[in-house]
Amino acid sequence: MSQNSRPIIIKRKKVVKGHYGGAWKIALADFMTALMALFLVLWLLSTASQEQLEGVAEYFRTPLASAVVGGNKTTGSTSAIPGGGPDPVHTDGERMRIDLRSETRPSDEQRSFINLQRRLESLIEGDPQLRDMKAQMRFDMTPEGLRIQLVDTEQRPMFELGSDHVEPYMRDLLRAIAPILNEMPNSLSISGHTDDIPYAGGERGYSNWELSTDRANASRRELVAGGLDADKLLRVAGLGARVPLAATDPGAPVNRRIAVVVLDRRAARQILSEQGLPSGAVPSPAGSPLSETLPQTPIEQFTQGLKEGVTDE
Repeated sequence: MSQNSRPIIIKRKKVVKGHYGGAWKIALADFMTALMALFLVLWLLSTASQEQLEGVAEYFRTPLASAVVGGNKTTGSTSAIPGGGPDPVHTDGERMRIDLRSETRPSDEQRSFINLQRRLESLIEGDPQLRDMKAQMRFDMTPEGLRIQLVDTEQRPMFELGSDHVEPYMRDLLRAIAPILNEMPNSLSISGHTDDIPYAGGERGYSNWELSTDRANASRRELVAGGLDADKLLRVAGLGARVPLAATDPGAPVNRRIAVVVLDRRAARQILSEQGLPSGAVPSPAGSPLSETLPQTPIEQFTQGLKEGVTDE
């Protein structure tokens, strides 16, 4: 061997292999995170009001509309995270108004009111004897529901002068619309109104207050005689000359009128609560849509299942 040759030394570096089997930790962390999110959602749903649940359900029905249109806040804050109350249950602070449904489309009850108005207008237009009363019928939507007003004219008053005696054409009209009103599941309110022409006896005797009340009751009797279920009537009142239709002319014939309001369910509950009665006492004849169980939204079914599960335990 030559003296110049050197031994070749090969150094082999040992590579320590990593510890296998750690992927399960990542999977477990993801699972625990998802589980925490699930229980957080369940807790928030259990503390949300019915109005808030309906708003959440509406958002998931139309996510694109909610993203584009957005919603109104009760404050002018531009914060992306609503809140501000001392705890999640507290409703103070910044919160969203759950009114997307009313902004995007009318409710089922509003659609039924629109359909009712069309049916009544078709009834009057199709009957030659009632057609002359068309100009004396006025429809408008109020916070309480659909209002049907029957107003006086100089040539065609609805009642005899200073009396609650119903004129024949007014009687025919009330009895004609009664069956259609009876088909609605909603309760009714009837109010009588007069002009401001006082009686000779003044306010201490028989006055416009009594006259308006008597005329409202006379209208009620004619509606019942025409086929209206008496249990549908929730309120019959006389307002005298306090609510004129023509405020600039208190003595105008148009102020002498009968107003029949087809109440929405919220207004009916409000009337009952004002009298100290339970809201569940709203008349709902058997077989009517109001007496049947309304279909639940998916989120309502989900929360109902949660409540039943808690009760069973």
